[in-house]
Amino acid sequence: MWIGFGWFFFALGLMGIALPLLPTTPFLLLAAVCFSKGSDNIYRWLINHPTLGPPIINWREKRAITRRSKIVATVSMLVLLVITPLVGAPWWAAAVQASVLTVVAIFLWRQSEP
Repeated sequence: MWIGFGWFFFALGLMGIALPLLPTTPFLLLAAVCFSKGSDNIYRWLINHPTLGPPIINWREKRAITRRSKIVATVSMLVLLVITPLVGAPWWAAAVQASVLTVVAIFLWRQSEP
């Protein structure tokens, strides 16, 4: 069961690389937790992965997010905020989205950097 959840969250994390509203790191953190309970081998593979491992380790050990990750996330959120009204979303949906993304951005930029 843990391994299945781990792969599910891993897949969501990979999709989050390309989709601006879907976050990558939180899903990879969830995958790491699930893999740590279900398979030491898969957990070690994920933690030691040259691309996916460092953000997990930074968060787990230092509660830190790299500046590059913060910038990419912020730019993605801004692009999303510009696209939303262009696709004809109701004003209230854009307002809710802007509120949520503002809270996320504040949280992101308040975290330390490794």
